[in-house]
Amino acid sequence: MALTVVLVAGLATIAGCGGSGHGLSSGSTPSALQALGSTRAVVASKAPSIGTRQPSPLELRGTTEIQRLIRLGLPIFCGGLHGDEVAFTFDDGPGVYTHYAVKKLTQAHERATFFVVGRLIGLWPGWLPQELRLGAIGDHTWTHPELIELPPSEIRAQLSMTAQAIRAGSGEDVDLWRPPYELHDATTDRIAQQLGLLEILWSVDSGDSVGANWSQITTNVEAGLRPGMIILMHENRGQTIRALTTLLPELRRRHLRSVSVPELLATDPPSLRQVREGIDGCGTGGRQLLTGVGAGG
Repeated sequence: MALTVVLVAGLATIAGCGGSGHGLSSGSTPSALQALGSTRAVVASKAPSIGTRQPSPLELRGTTEIQRLIRLGLPIFCGGLHGDEVAFTFDDGPGVYTHYAVKKLTQAHERATFFVVGRLIGLWPGWLPQELRLGAIGDHTWTHPELIELPPSEIRAQLSMTAQAIRAGSGEDVDLWRPPYELHDATTDRIAQQLGLLEILWSVDSGDSVGANWSQITTNVEAGLRPGMIILMHENRGQTIRALTTLLPELRRRHLRSVSVPELLATDPPSLRQVREGIDGCGTGGRQLLTGVGAGG
């Protein structure tokens, strides 16, 4: 409870948070960054002691591929479209529904990637190691702002502080990131690349962030269940958790399995041509882009 109080106080000067779509504005003062820095220090000091874990050979292959792709400086929308793997990804956690997502994925023996919001890590302590056991963790900024509206210094703070909080909370370095609402430009991408982060977007949008019910989420995802697809979902949506009850068995019926993004990149990486073509390189004929604040990641 003490950590929660300090975190809330530390964020009181920051405009907006989470899924509201109005994080730090481009007019934020230096005091906002100072508040972020103070909060980061609290998260690090209160984090549990995490032992160093030896990565598996598959994880090492994934890390090598991620480093190769980072050098290209382009976002990744999908894998190589071969094999029997897809990548379920969950944004905006940890939160009240995280334990349901972890439980369902664990029971189904499926894996995933969680793009977490830095300010929530200290509010829901202990969940990052559990999510890490199911796959991988990515950086989804500190307060989930529209990054393209921020000056470079605040973009860097949003990403670097979340990366440090992930390290403090899980014992693992982070090398994946996802921009909130899919809003990115040359400046955001350059800063993320300098921080050693690979931008992961998606080829299938579940629609959960714009209010789809569990049946619609299921339909949207099932329509895109093909090898190599990266699927966007959110772990803070009750309707998404309900949809998993149908989607996870459907994977097995289609002889597919969900893996983490690093595992997908290790075993079925996109070609250079695919990466350069963006979403058009995923063989989906593009995807319907959901627009407006609250849409996308």
